[in-house]
Amino acid sequence: MLKAVILTAGLGTRLLPATKETPKVLLPIFALGKNKKPCVKPVLQVVFEQLYNVGFRESCFVVSNRVKRAVKNHFTPDRNFIRYLKETNKPEQADELQQFYNKVNNSTIVFTNQPKPRGTGDAVRRVKNFTGNESFLLHMGDDLILSKDGNSHLKRLMKVFRERNADAAFLAARVKDPTIYGVIAGKQVSEGLHEVKTIVYQPKIPPSNISDVTAYMFKPNIYPEIKKVKPNEKSGEVSLIPAIQSLINRGGKVYAVELRREEKRIDIGNTDMYWKALKTTHEFYVGQ
Repeated sequence: MLKAVILTAGLGTRLLPATKETPKVLLPIFALGKNKKPCVKPVLQVVFEQLYNVGFRESCFVVSNRVKRAVKNHFTPDRNFIRYLKETNKPEQADELQQFYNKVNNSTIVFTNQPKPRGTGDAVRRVKNFTGNESFLLHMGDDLILSKDGNSHLKRLMKVFRERNADAAFLAARVKDPTIYGVIAGKQVSEGLHEVKTIVYQPKIPPSNISDVTAYMFKPNIYPEIKKVKPNEKSGEVSLIPAIQSLINRGGKVYAVELRREEKRIDIGNTDMYWKALKTTHEFYVGQ
């Protein structure tokens, strides 16, 4: 069974003071709850439930010391609170929370520490003992995709990874300013699917306007490539993108799966993005 790795260690400093005690990944967005009724959920819970709904039952949260307690508390079932909600005549809220707890109880969830924010590559390197010699899915904890037809973005990604026997595959989107993202170049093999030949982070002259986003799948041969990546001189961060390029250079098969027009990306990286995320999720779920 495939395992999922979810990155949650970011401090969310661009969303202070809201993130002083509440991790960025636990900030609320609009979502669908029990019986498909609109409700409010933390971003990380939506990510976890999307992965659960496509079959993942083993997840590793990469956390920082500041984030771990709050994330762990949210993913720990609280029977007393359920009882309180029922006693105070809030059965719908109790049922909603119980449904989430059922998914948690049916899952194996572990936590891996990333003491300092040293980049995505460093975060992935730390989960090697969890993933072992198996392929795994990597998902950002503050970045998700909305699709109305049952998490089709994740299903397409998993299908491409499996059927193409890929060494790596990731979701991709066309962006307005490629110079601030990881950008790909390669060969389009079918509608919405690209075989990646080049991926470069924040290029001054972008080879395309297609960027990697949100979710990735890897074989364990990504780990030796991460080990080769030198930390950034200024930030000390280890990027995942040079490791993917190194994988390609060694003959690895890497694919980018483009989002469809009707699918919406939700990223809460800063205040403007968070405001857009609230509007988008409200329109997507409440305004239907």
